[in-house]
This record gives sequence, C-alpha cells and structure tokens, in this order.
Amino acid sequence: MNWLAAIPLRLAQGPLVLVTVAGVRGSAPREAGASMLVGPDFVEDTIGGGHLEWEAIAEARARLLTAHLTPALRHFPLAASLGQCCGGVVWLAFETLLPEDLTVWQQRAASNADGIPSTRRLSGTARCCEWSGEEQPGRLQLPAAGSEHDWQMLQPVRPPTFCLSVHGAGHVGRALVQILAPLAIRLRWCDARAELLADAPAGVECVGESDPLEAVMGAPAGSSHVVLTHDHALDLALSEAILTRGDFHWFGLIGSQSKRTRFRQELARRGFTPGQIARMQTPIGIEGIRDKAPQAIAIAVAAQILQQRERALAALRDTATCPRHSG
Repeated sequence: MNWLAAIPLRLAQGPLVLVTVAGVRGSAPREAGASMLVGPDFVEDTIGGGHLEWEAIAEARARLLTAHLTPALRHFPLAASLGQCCGGVVWLAFETLLPEDLTVWQQRAASNADGIPSTRRLSGTARCCEWSGEEQPGRLQLPAAGSEHDWQMLQPVRPPTFCLSVHGAGHVGRALVQILAPLAIRLRWCDARAELLADAPAGVECVGESDPLEAVMGAPAGSSHVVLTHDHALDLALSEAILTRGDFHWFGLIGSQSKRTRFRQELARRGFTPGQIARMQTPIGIEGIRDKAPQAIAIAVAAQILQQRERALAALRDTATCPRHSG
C-alpha cells in the first residue's frame, strides 16, 4: 500500500495517474490489485517492471499531457510484442487523479493506516472511483464487445496485518525502515529522539514518545519487535518490556553472542523463565552474511522479518480455513 500512502503527498503537488493491475490471466509480474503512481517526473511503487511497466508509464504520462480524465482499461498480452515471455495477459486500469480529489484520498489513506479495510469501484463511465466501507473480493468485469467504457473493477484496499515496531533510529534502524517501508507491513518506527524520525518514508508510523517504553505498550497485540538502539541499557529495558507483555509474534535484538549471554543472564536475574527468554532472538539476521555495514545488516534482518511475516500470514490463513465446531 505504498502507493496509497503516497497519493496525498504527491496529489498536493498536481495531477497524477494511478495505474492498477485490474485483472490477470496466466503468469504475470504482479497480482491483480497491485498499483503504481505516475507523475510528470516520478513513479511510486511498481506493477512489475519490464516493458509492461515502461509502456504503462508512457501511456500514463500521455494522459497527463492531454488532460485525459475518463478512466481507461488496457489489455496487454505478455508476449514477444512486449519483449516479455511470461505468457499471461494483464489488464491495466488508468485513472487520472486531480488535486481536487485530495481530501478523499487523505481520508482513505488515514483509514487504511488505522487498520480499516475498504473496497473501491472504478468503471469506465465515471471519472472518480467510488468507495465502500466493506471489504469485497477483487473482480474485473470486462467491456462488452464494441463498448470501450462498459467495464468495472473492484479493488480491495486491505491494511497490512503484519505489524512491526522498529526500536531505534540509528544507522541500522534507518536502513531497515527504508527497506521495509514499500512492503505490505504496518511499520512503526520508534525513537525518543523524534527529530530523527522527521524524514520517515510515506506510510511509516512514527512513534517519538519521550519514554521509549511507551512505544512497546502502544504496539498492537500480536506485533513483532526489533530492538537496535544506540544504548545497551535501553535495549535491555525494551527487551524486558516486550517480554513482560508477552503477546508478540516475534522479537529480535541486535547484538553479539556476548551481548546475548549478558542479556539472558540479566533477564533471568529479573525473574524471567527460560521459556520466556528463549523467545528473544539474538543475534538477528539470516545466517551466512558477515558484512557489518549498516545496510548489509539491515538486509539480513529484513530477510528474517519477511520470513516471520510469511509465517504470520500462513497462521492467519490456517485460522481462516479451519472448520469451526459447535459445542
């Protein structure tokens, strides 16, 4: 949902075009519902790259030059004509957004950030999309033969279900936030030095509490946490607060093996059980990467976080498909 968070910021500067993967048949670079923003001199997010995206950007910018306001649906076979060999078919919806639409998009971006799902309907017969407060399945109604505008797209706009709190705005924390911000994660960036959060990417929730422990208490139940502050004493205090809450999905702490030993001993002294302490993962990052540059550490940790996100989403899917039995 990086595109949704970016719309209010970009739309305040002038018109832009929202390009959405309205439908897919066969193999394609992105799934139905993926979107990107195109302006005269910028692109936010992606519909999969390659020649398909290049053609989409060119058409979007042509719409801006000609002030074309009616939504359009385009059909792209992913074959030799596009220099791509996916073999599938993609339908792209092109939608011009105007600064006069800014208030609506601000409200929708804010609702999504608050965890409220919705669905938008776009058709070839109306300039603007319509919104519903209910989440509906995505669907594309193709135009009837001989009718260019007789089509309709339903796009679910779902808030991310995986929430991660990044505690620390130092070199690694900053690099990690930059990597994760474009992904489908509810990202909370926490540091008492609020000025360090001023340039957070669009869609990132900045938590500049004067008491860093308040950032732990304010996290939704089931969240994940990664602690990488500038202060070992603060790392320990945050670790204690996270373990005390106990209702987290995953908790990682940056550090060496010696730091791990010291923290485990101190947490045991403070009354935590071996089972509780074992839930704190440190060191962090996928194995096999020895580079200690902040960006390299951030990449290794980001990969581990994505693994955790896959596990959390799989658990949600299993819960949703598990049959219920009445007592």
